[in-house]
Amino acid sequence: MAGMAGPDLAERFAALRPRLTVLYMSGYTDDARVQESVLERGFAFLQKPFTAESLARSVREVLDSAG
Repeated sequence: MAGMAGPDLAERFAALRPRLTVLYMSGYTDDARVQESVLERGFAFLQKPFTAESLARSVREVLDSAG
């Protein structure tokens, strides 16, 4: 992803595939701008570190909201 931030990449994919569902994950705990940017674009966000249970719950929520 040289030269492109994760949210920008997700936005490009979403533009190519309008039905695409995005769950963005980030380990940048001290950068609220990353999370705000992702949420403003309408993507779900999961903060690292996370448990297997919270990952499964987030994936389920994203899939349920897509239908």
